Amino acid sequence: MSLSIIIWLPAVAGALSLLAPRAVAGRLAVVGALATLVLAVILLVGFDNSAPGLQNVTDQNWISALGIHYKLGIDGLNVWLLTTTAMLFFAAILFASFREWERPNLFFFFFAVAESAVLGAFCAQDLILFVVFFDLMLIPFYFITGMWGGEGRVQATTKMVIYTLIGSLLMLVAAVATGVIAAEGGQPLTFAISGLQQAGLSTGTQEWIFLGFAAAFLVKMPLFPLHGWMPDAYRTMPLPALAVFSGILSKVAAYGFLRIVIPLFPDGAAHFQELLLLIALASIIYGSVMAFTQTNLRLIFGFSSVAQLGFIVLGIFALSPRGAEGALLQMVNHAVITVPVFLIIALLAARSRGSEDIREMGGLAFRAPLLAALFLIVSLATLAMPGSSNFIGEFYILLGVFESKTVIAIIAFSGVAMAAVYALRAYISTMHNRVGAQATPREIGLQDALVLVPLVLVILALAIYPQAPLKAAQGPAARSVAKARLALDPLDQRASTQKISQVTP
Repeated sequence: MSLSIIIWLPAVAGALSLLAPRAVAGRLAVVGALATLVLAVILLVGFDNSAPGLQNVTDQNWISALGIHYKLGIDGLNVWLLTTTAMLFFAAILFASFREWERPNLFFFFFAVAESAVLGAFCAQDLILFVVFFDLMLIPFYFITGMWGGEGRVQATTKMVIYTLIGSLLMLVAAVATGVIAAEGGQPLTFAISGLQQAGLSTGTQEWIFLGFAAAFLVKMPLFPLHGWMPDAYRTMPLPALAVFSGILSKVAAYGFLRIVIPLFPDGAAHFQELLLLIALASIIYGSVMAFTQTNLRLIFGFSSVAQLGFIVLGIFALSPRGAEGALLQMVNHAVITVPVFLIIALLAARSRGSEDIREMGGLAFRAPLLAALFLIVSLATLAMPGSSNFIGEFYILLGVFESKTVIAIIAFSGVAMAAVYALRAYISTMHNRVGAQATPREIGLQDALVLVPLVLVILALAIYPQAPLKAAQGPAARSVAKARLALDPLDQRASTQKISQVTP
């Protein structure tokens, strides 16, 4: 099956919805997203976990003079992320189609283009192609936030543009420099990731290029302290769009570390390992503390995402196979949990006259038991309850970090404990206590249940059998960090030699 069909099908449906009558614009976008999901599931079912290298490869010259290829492919690093993206975009678009929007043709067009761009970023196997898709996936959300966002949308959009534009420019410079420097000495100019992996860039070159990519990815995720755009954007973005923005787009940046940064710049990854681990640790603690202090549901789970992404980066830069496998599993887990969380927030706000403050909610559990049960399952998954797939992902991550940086792993455990506090606080405040003055308790409707119940069933399925994504990730994750692990050995040897020389008379 051609990956191009899966990538561009949502955009085609979005273009048709742009030209269609207002009443059917949402339906066309839903049909395109559903067809994409079906094709992605077929691709996942036919994926061979035992086969090394890329599968379903498309490789054509795009700009021959510059060595840029339209190269796509899947392996264990991205096949589950591809299917998860198709599933969650379908859920969010279906949820949005049940609601009224001003200029619906444009709204669903931007939504569909965003899906195509994210799918393209996950499948891209050429550095410049990845950069193009990475930038393209952000553009629809600028328009969605600016045109359909809430109060303060202009300020929020401006911050998003400034932060992400700077990050994108750094990544573009780093990508171009990678190809040009790798072509020195008579080598052909290429930006294909497989070709660049054979280039022997010097350690100093790897280090500064690494920083360019890392800055772009940390801004996009976002992690502390590069998260300044996040609170305003999360407050104002329409909730169906925010669901996929928080749940999926951040994973493209995390995936970029495993697909591009660590394999191409292993010396840089080894050199800056401790810096990235400390940033991840700070994000876990900061995100957890901020989530505990918020009363707006969007920001509670927004800062929760900062903490969860901190765990993912922690696993990636443990530079161990277990840590990388746990990070990939956690990318899927966090995405599958985050999208229903923000869709449930939309339902809770509709029952509180538009308020998203937990102090104005409460008492919904008795009159809306199905909604309460769905929110309870999602909340328990968020706090990594033993038996949940989140627990397995974090266990793998912490196990990988213990192998390299024991102290950081011990401190990171505090994030697990704090997640229980803010997740249960949000659930109890909205579902129990007294009924808020603004609250009008009522059960979830059939249409919204059709969106949320399957997502919760997927959460339960991953809790029962998390081995499926882990099996796919096992070989590619180990290969992704292999060179960086080798690069760590000389560093460790030099450190050991210095310690011995200090104590030897």
